[in-house]
Amino acid sequence: MKTEHTELGGNLIAKGIKPGIVVARFNDFFTKELLAGALDGFVRHGVAAADVTVAWVPGSNELPMAAQRLIQSGRVDCVVALGVVVQGATPHADLINTQVSRSLAALALELKIPVINSLVTAENLDQAIERCGTKAGNKGWQGAQAAIEMVNLFRAMDGLSA
Repeated sequence: MKTEHTELGGNLIAKGIKPGIVVARFNDFFTKELLAGALDGFVRHGVAAADVTVAWVPGSNELPMAAQRLIQSGRVDCVVALGVVVQGATPHADLINTQVSRSLAALALELKIPVINSLVTAENLDQAIERCGTKAGNKGWQGAQAAIEMVNLFRAMDGLSA
């Protein structure tokens, strides 16, 4: 028995997409690499460099607030949040990681726009280095790809309401 269904997926063609990127200045040795990866990912997939808005914040804890304001400005189709939190001797990193992740997810659901969490959460400096452009790839680049795919998926979903 043949079943008919509609299947949707986002593609990685980014022409016409206007992304926002919020970047934590804390640990900027790492976050600059994440930003370079995200910008490269967007441009290589067709985003015009002039269509990217980048907002710097003091630390990862401020990423959700800046993402919210950027979305409310109406200038962006998606937001990628970039930060690096390295575990220290206290549970401070766990608190930040949990709160930022929850806040970014809630923001995406509330404002109905892709908000991609590209926060690097590392136990040590070596792990952070790996996730910011060496062995484990670049989470900024990966965030850009996820954002493009989600914008295109949402657009395909919007086209269903006929």
